[in-house]
Amino acid sequence: MTEAVPLAPPRRLPVWWMILPAVVLLGGFLILPYASIVVMSFREASTSAVYGDGFTIGHYTEVITDPFVWGIVWRTVRTAAIVTLVTLLLGYPVAYHLARTRSRWASLLYICVISPLLVGLVVRTFAWLIILSNSGMANSALKAAGLIDRPILFLNTPLGVTIALIHVFLPFVILPLLGNLQAINPEVAMAGRSLGASRMRTFFKVTLPLSMPGIQAGAILVFVLSMSAYVTPAMLGGTKGRTMAVLVVQYLVDNFRWPAGAALAIFMAVLTVSIIVLYLRLTARAMRRLP
Repeated sequence: MTEAVPLAPPRRLPVWWMILPAVVLLGGFLILPYASIVVMSFREASTSAVYGDGFTIGHYTEVITDPFVWGIVWRTVRTAAIVTLVTLLLGYPVAYHLARTRSRWASLLYICVISPLLVGLVVRTFAWLIILSNSGMANSALKAAGLIDRPILFLNTPLGVTIALIHVFLPFVILPLLGNLQAINPEVAMAGRSLGASRMRTFFKVTLPLSMPGIQAGAILVFVLSMSAYVTPAMLGGTKGRTMAVLVVQYLVDNFRWPAGAALAIFMAVLTVSIIVLYLRLTARAMRRLP
């Protein structure tokens, strides 16, 4: 009887083979595009071609020292901050109700929350274009209620852009909050109630601190999307509601100033990341102080 020969252990692939697909995707879809934009932003302008042969930092100097650009920067940041705050105030009660309700209508409410994501952004923005026009549903309803005598100018203003962006990005706040609130054990709040705390005190001392990660994630998501939104400000904003994304496209497409547009895009990206880092530090410090 022959002795069995032990099988050789399976050959293990190097660890870097496992991360290779992620590195390829990250490099191909994130690093290379940003690297090309950075290189483009330092190219010299040319009247006969897209860019010249030399390199310069003049485009960044032009962006940083231009009061017109800073005015649009302030408008963009202000609009994004307002949209983020309002979506949090509107989305938190909806997410809390969905996380705690046992009603048979919960599924219908959930479908209503995600339904805007099932319609194209251009279609949704065009619908707001009709609603917010001088003879649209919004002004007609306000006139019928006797609240106004003349139509309110929503279109070609930051107000119209803000209203539309709130509707567009509201699901991006509700969904992260919903997942976070569903992960909170309801018995924790019940324990606070059993110790004599009121419903409001239990919410602010127990539920709200535990839901801060969801608030943080939803706020960052909506703020980034609002800062980079193009379709809605382009269709509803006009010249008075123009944002940084619209200005970048105008530099690249309308004026054919690729190096200056690339510098403006990099400036906007750096500004957005800086605000997010500051927000993360402030909210992290606030969460450490919460009970």
